[in-house]
Amino acid sequence: MKAICVTPERTLEARDIPAPANPAPDHLLVRMAASAINHGDKVFLQQPAAAGLALGTTRFDVWGASGAGTVIAVGEGVPDEYAGKQVAIYRSLGRTPHTLGLWCETAEVPFTSCLILPDHVRAKDYCGSLVNAMTAYAFLEEAMAAGHQGIIVTAGNAATGLALAVLARQRRIPTILLVRDEAAGANLRSQGFEHVIVTTDGFTGQLGELAAELRATAVFDGVGGELLTRLIPVLPMHATVYCFGFLGGAVPVTLHTAELMKRDLTIRRFSNFESATVRERERLIAALNALAGIIDHPAFATRLGAEFSYQQIDEAMAYASPDGRKAILV
Repeated sequence: MKAICVTPERTLEARDIPAPANPAPDHLLVRMAASAINHGDKVFLQQPAAAGLALGTTRFDVWGASGAGTVIAVGEGVPDEYAGKQVAIYRSLGRTPHTLGLWCETAEVPFTSCLILPDHVRAKDYCGSLVNAMTAYAFLEEAMAAGHQGIIVTAGNAATGLALAVLARQRRIPTILLVRDEAAGANLRSQGFEHVIVTTDGFTGQLGELAAELRATAVFDGVGGELLTRLIPVLPMHATVYCFGFLGGAVPVTLHTAELMKRDLTIRRFSNFESATVRERERLIAALNALAGIIDHPAFATRLGAEFSYQQIDEAMAYASPDGRKAILV
């Protein structure tokens, strides 16, 4: 079968590899419909340490962590409900010697890396969704367990930020969504999100007042850089900044140590792979089941961009959309 594999030089190439025949226990064979190229696929290809751990590769060095398709075979121990179903996959939720990356015609993955999609949706529309949904779910679990009562999302219009907003609203957790421009703000307000702040000049005063009012002491930060520098001085006491991404690029975060001391501020990273939700099997299964009940909400659908064949992998990796749509391998 055709697959996209990583070379020793950490480049990608299309290869022919043996197709899996019989899934291992607790594993599925999935006929892939589509795979989204996420930001992490590019970052971890060239900077594997960016995840804070060695992600490694899969059998035959097949690349790709996000995708969707139809289950064509189940191994011993897999729950009966997975047979023949469409699934969204986040391969990184489970790593075994049997795992194949998702950029291939037929993937083999643990069933705990898969979310069963409703019959009425199209698998392709969720080929990059589970990473965002699981990240949001795991973060809320961690933040609430730490005693936080409200959250601030620095990339409120990004896919993970939107997923987080939907899940927080479902739990009635006050959420402040930060966005870069008024168009993004209007879009979120039209979806019923109340606390949306555009990060133009002077936004920090409004943010400080609202964060204090809502007791929003957990910051889910996917931006870093200049934005995080601006908001740190107005965070409530005992706030924690959970660093997840770096859309702010190479711009450093600058703060005076007095801010850490007078606010009892904590800055730490957030990692899916280290969260209790992902590490503990029963909690992971519970999370997948919970998300399956809400995944058809429009906020969880993947923002589909241009489609590429496996032979066009270089063009697919170079694809960039101004509105955040993803390259799709089909």
